[in-house]
Amino acid sequence: MRIAQVAPLTEAVPPKLYGGTERVVHWLTEELVALGHDVTLFASGDSRTSAKLDATWPKALRLDGAVRDPNALHMVMLERVRQKCDDEEFDFLHFHLDYYPFSLFYRQPTPFLTTLHGRLDLPEHQPVFATFSKAPVISISNAQRRPVPHANWVRTIHHGLPEGLLTPQPAKPEYLAVLGRIAPEKGVDRAIKIAMRCDIPLKIAAKVDRADQDYYDQLISPLIVGNPLVDYIGEISDHEKSDFLSGAIGLLVPIDWPEPFGLVMIEALACGTPVIAYNRGSVPEIIEDGVTGFIVEDEISAVSAVDRLSGLDRAAIRRQFEMHFTARRMALDYLTVYRGLMEKAEPKIRLVSSAE
Repeated sequence: MRIAQVAPLTEAVPPKLYGGTERVVHWLTEELVALGHDVTLFASGDSRTSAKLDATWPKALRLDGAVRDPNALHMVMLERVRQKCDDEEFDFLHFHLDYYPFSLFYRQPTPFLTTLHGRLDLPEHQPVFATFSKAPVISISNAQRRPVPHANWVRTIHHGLPEGLLTPQPAKPEYLAVLGRIAPEKGVDRAIKIAMRCDIPLKIAAKVDRADQDYYDQLISPLIVGNPLVDYIGEISDHEKSDFLSGAIGLLVPIDWPEPFGLVMIEALACGTPVIAYNRGSVPEIIEDGVTGFIVEDEISAVSAVDRLSGLDRAAIRRQFEMHFTARRMALDYLTVYRGLMEKAEPKIRLVSSAE
């Protein structure tokens, strides 16, 4: 199958450090190539891939200070994809750009699909999905769908990561962990309070976006500076995560928003590390309460759950990851969807061809 994977230009594929969507696109693309498919990846020029790379811009936009209007370059990329469709270069198009492709690609015959990677609970999303109610979309959790039930949901496909990317390491778990991004919705201030109430060290491996700098300066920094229990490591790369997560008693995910998926949770499961997460968004779909961690409602119940982490089987947690959250499983699920949408599109394709 000739497949186009169309990624955001914000980060390289895979990202150098943080970048959930681009990381998932990389894992999916590599698995599709390994399964024998002819894949073209539309992404920034500093991306690394086994597929054919079609680079709209030489450098990831987050790292290119000269670019002030990223929408302009995304429009160029979409037009590049459309022109290649005119030349019949692809059997299927898979977009990871939210609603940007809807209008243009619904008007051409090549079957396509968009995976929605972000939150959908903002008021302005309602008219988008009402207007483009026939555009086929994939949810990354069932919870993500709730605000826009009228969208043309084809299937929920949970993310997966390569089976050997993160693995349990021999380490004595000695601290609680936070991984990912420091932002109000991620609840890092709550994680610090949970660790302090438990009198257990907390290590924070996370980045701070410019948009969240005030939150860090005003709320997080005062909780860290001079606090002997808290160690702020900063952003870490994939090759550092196995050791970091394997040394953790548990990963704290005290989120306060409808998390569409939460890659950090399956990264922890891959290392056999249990997760304590607030009952928001996708959490009940990813964490099996009492098996791979604990789902809690607030700070008090989180503190109580910390005492029960030692009773969980870390080998069993890893097995749950291998059963449900590998990149190979994700790729096979997507291929099933691609084939189904191609079969539905065949009459439309024949009609366009005969008209021409």
